[in-house]
Amino acid sequence: MAAGSAQVGPTAVDVIRTKRDGGRLSDAQIDWIVAAYTRGDVADEQMSALAMAILLRGMTAGEIARWTAAMIASGERLDLSGVARPTVDKHSTGGVGDKITLPLTPLVAACGAAVPQLSGRGLGHTGGTLDKLEAIPGWRAQLTNAQFVRQLRDIGAVVCAAGDHLAPADRKLYALRDVTATVEAIPLIASSIMSKKIAEGTEALVLDVKVGTGAFMSSVADARELARTMVDLGAAHDVRTVALLTDMSTPLGRTVGNAIEVAEAVEVLAGGGPADVVELTLTLAREMLDAAGLTDADPAAALRDGRAMDSWRAMIRAQGGDPSAPLPVAAEAELIRADRDGYVAAVDARTVGVAAWRLGAGRARKEDPVSAAAGVILHRRPGDAVRAGDPLLELRADTPDRIADVLPGIADAVRLTDQPPPDGDLVIERIG
Repeated sequence: MAAGSAQVGPTAVDVIRTKRDGGRLSDAQIDWIVAAYTRGDVADEQMSALAMAILLRGMTAGEIARWTAAMIASGERLDLSGVARPTVDKHSTGGVGDKITLPLTPLVAACGAAVPQLSGRGLGHTGGTLDKLEAIPGWRAQLTNAQFVRQLRDIGAVVCAAGDHLAPADRKLYALRDVTATVEAIPLIASSIMSKKIAEGTEALVLDVKVGTGAFMSSVADARELARTMVDLGAAHDVRTVALLTDMSTPLGRTVGNAIEVAEAVEVLAGGGPADVVELTLTLAREMLDAAGLTDADPAAALRDGRAMDSWRAMIRAQGGDPSAPLPVAAEAELIRADRDGYVAAVDARTVGVAAWRLGAGRARKEDPVSAAAGVILHRRPGDAVRAGDPLLELRADTPDRIADVLPGIADAVRLTDQPPPDGDLVIERIG
């Protein structure tokens, strides 16, 4: 800058000060700081300060919408206009045993929609869809934009990693939030999720917002605020959006891991599987098909008659996977047994999720490897009667030391009572 010249436009310090003092960021401030941070002109410590100010001071609906638009504008936006079918996607905020994307994507495709599912990897106690699918021999997560659109057009179902050029501001900011205790900021969560989904180019979106011990949001009030914020963002960007609040106090299904969750998803596609996984898969499928305008489609029939399984096999083969290949099996296993008669009152989702992670199924850092075979199998679920000695949980790992590390305290994940617990609702609320 020449001597005597003045800075024109926003500065990082001005933007931070505005939000620190509870002010509303202008459109120009938001556009500038997101773009400047993406290209490296705003330092991490400055964006960290702004993220903390947003966590503490919040954002208006207008600010969140503009922030989301700036995140989208930081990269490319996929063009799905060449796909003849109506496009609809699903996003889950993450949970334990949440393998719903696996049967849901091919099921909705079998009913006539196109599902452009850009997914992620697990971090901490919540599993990642890509980690699960990579348990299938040969399956690859990376596709070019042209491959993505072609598979969506030809098969109607694709699950893959988001490209580097899709909302790059989000990828950079997400990594920063993870190490600055600002992950919980609802405006930043909502804009992170919705910027990627809107940039993906889908016409409609169904959100599965998890609530409970194994979820990111432990209270219904917080989950409702996040869901409403995301539904409003979808409307502001002309994406038909609906959200379901669903229970994540208990792991979904009977498996928590990678290969074992794939096996359970295939059971659902074959017309079987745990009742809760089937229920949520069908509930979300009906919401997605309704959002796509395919109100006459019957996803339950597509499970019964094999169309969903055919769609799954085509989707896996298109990405180099062998849907008939044996899945990895852990070398080590240990049963946790009931110490008395009774009924299973609760299985704590977070405790089970942390155990699966420590067994090797998850990662503490993005660069950590994961085990395809490790995880936890639930032999009993809430409401089941048990006798002393009956298996409750099964721990699986590649090495015995992993199991030894998890054994202290794992039995506390399952609570037994003398009377059966009341039934709970899997779907808590619908927003949109």
